[in-house]
Amino acid sequence: MSDNQDFMRFVERMKHKTDIDLSQYKEAQMKRRLTTLRMKHGYTTFDQYWKALENDKALMNEFLDRMTINVSEFWRNPQRWEVLKDRFLPDMLSAHSNLKIWSAACSTGEEPYTIAMILDGLGALQRTKLLATDLDSNVLLKAQQGVYLDRALRDVPRTYRDRYFTEQHGAYEVNDKLRRAIQFKQQNLLHDRFDGEFHLIVCRNVMIYFTEDAKHQLYHKFSAALKPGGLLFVGSTEQIFTPSQYGFEAADTFFYRRI
Repeated sequence: MSDNQDFMRFVERMKHKTDIDLSQYKEAQMKRRLTTLRMKHGYTTFDQYWKALENDKALMNEFLDRMTINVSEFWRNPQRWEVLKDRFLPDMLSAHSNLKIWSAACSTGEEPYTIAMILDGLGALQRTKLLATDLDSNVLLKAQQGVYLDRALRDVPRTYRDRYFTEQHGAYEVNDKLRRAIQFKQQNLLHDRFDGEFHLIVCRNVMIYFTEDAKHQLYHKFSAALKPGGLLFVGSTEQIFTPSQYGFEAADTFFYRRI
C-alpha cells in the first residue's frame, strides 16, 4: 500500500467511526500534522496508528486535540471587538429584547468569555442566550473550568481583567457569572446540524484549515442559521470575497450581515 493510500484509508476509517471528515481539511497541513503525531508514538504507517487509536482512548483524545488546532486568545484583534462592542451589539440590543449568540469552534473558551464580558459591560448578559461549541471535549472541559495563565490575559483591558478574573496560585479564574451565562456543547461543524435564529455567530480563525468545498458548505450553513440582519464575525485571514453567494453583505471589516 502506498503512503497516500495508507493515509486515505485512515481518513475513511475515521469518518466511518467518528463522523470526522478529514478530507474536508486542507490535506497537506493535516497529513503533515498527523504524520508527526503518528511517528511520535513509533507507528510507521497510518494503518498501525489506526489500530492503536481504536484501543486507546488517551491516544484518540490526543489525536482530536492535534486535529482541531486549539489556538485561542482573549480579545484577539482588539479593534474588531471594539467595533462589535461599540457599534453592532448596541444596534442589536436596541432592536431586540433578547439576543441569541453562538461562538463556533470556541476552543478553550477565550472567545465566548470575551463575548460574555462585553455583553455584561453593556448590561445585556442576562438578555442573551450564549452558546459555545467545539469538536474537542477536552478543550470544552478547560473552557468550562475557566482558568487561564497570565499570558492569556495580555490583551484583556484592565477594567475587564479586574472585574471578571480572580488570581488563584499564579493563574486567573473567570468569575461564576460569566461561566453560568455560557452553554458549552460538543459539536462537529462539518457534520452536525446547526441551531437557528442567531443574531450573531462568531467563528474566527477556523475556516483557514478547511478546503474550499468545506468553506462553501459552512458559509451556507452559517447563513441559514442566522436571522435576517444577523451577523457573522470571522477572523482576520478569512475575508469572504463574494458574500452575496451565501446571502451575506459586507457590514464592516470581517463582519457579514445576513440579507
